[in-house]
Amino acid sequence: MKSLFAILSVFLSWQTASATTFYLPTPTSRVVGHNLIVYSNYEDTLLDIARRFDIGYKEISAANPEVDVWLPGDQQEVFIPNQFILPDAPHEGIVINLAEMRLFYYPKAKAGERQTVITHPIGIGREGWETPLGKTRITEKKKDPTWTPPASILKEHEEKGDPLPKVVPAGPENPLGAYAMRLGIPGYLLHGTNKPFGVGMRVSHGCIRLYPEDIEHLFGQVAVNTPVLLIYQPYKAAWENGRLYLEAHQEHNGRVEVDSTVVRKSMVDAIVGSVPHTFSEEDWAFINRVAEQAHGYVQVLHTPRIAEIHHVWFLHAGLAEDVRSRVMPALEKLKLTEQFWPLKDPAKGEVLIGPFDSQVMAEEMATEVTRLTGLPIWTVFVSEDAL
Repeated sequence: MKSLFAILSVFLSWQTASATTFYLPTPTSRVVGHNLIVYSNYEDTLLDIARRFDIGYKEISAANPEVDVWLPGDQQEVFIPNQFILPDAPHEGIVINLAEMRLFYYPKAKAGERQTVITHPIGIGREGWETPLGKTRITEKKKDPTWTPPASILKEHEEKGDPLPKVVPAGPENPLGAYAMRLGIPGYLLHGTNKPFGVGMRVSHGCIRLYPEDIEHLFGQVAVNTPVLLIYQPYKAAWENGRLYLEAHQEHNGRVEVDSTVVRKSMVDAIVGSVPHTFSEEDWAFINRVAEQAHGYVQVLHTPRIAEIHHVWFLHAGLAEDVRSRVMPALEKLKLTEQFWPLKDPAKGEVLIGPFDSQVMAEEMATEVTRLTGLPIWTVFVSEDAL
């Protein structure tokens, strides 16, 4: 069979605490997850779709430059960059790659269990208020935090005619959200937000913000004294199973000034540091294009983002860890429990159901599952590599 894409129905809900958690195939693996293509509903914005897949603003907009963020339209094809090259850093504690605006948390694996990584999009400091780099740790955790704005922020708001109180109490108007974790770097926090659209953007005064559901999950997982490493790696490469994986993100203004020569050298450095292979001139031309276009999603050498589509119909139970338990009763009633299709290195709790003989049959089953569970449905593609 040629390049295979499975068309799926996705059930996702914000009301449950979600976490994008992957098992590492081996202790040294650097590539996790799989990219998706979803078809929007008429009421969706691109940010609605991004949040349901735990993707930030910049990630989804860079991956879909031709799609209107606020009005993508009904049945608009939307690429979901849900595959990641892990940063070139130890698989321990929290690693924050500011270049891609994403956090990676490596819980300690229990004896006999595989290493996992939990990853979430983040918002970071804007130009002039850059989030710092370096090693630190979690020094304090606080539920329902108050916020005491520093003098510099009080002055900034005063000059804009938007004065702040000296102490912002806990509640819906607090920009820290419902959970905060203090870093050892004075004045900096990991926290929630009352403006979720800012996740995946450079809009803060230097702190690191997460979606409310993500910080709630992380808050329950991370202990005080967990090490935190803040890095800046816009270009990443990994050699897995005889294939070269590439990922390039746009450089941040205020962080560095670059030209095309520097961009190419940065990607070359990432490859040389992690790939035991030599490449042809044609290979390097592809690599250079990935680096210079900086779309932010993982690409495999000489493999198009969307291959020839072969229609195979499946149902998908989404990325939230508890979706499987919510969907299983419906599957039992519909006698679908034996139709699980294995995924390679899925997110924790992720399941694939099918195949079905036709689109009509898949849609009928999706409608029934929706009726029994109340969960929304989208149609999506998953690449052959995920099957």
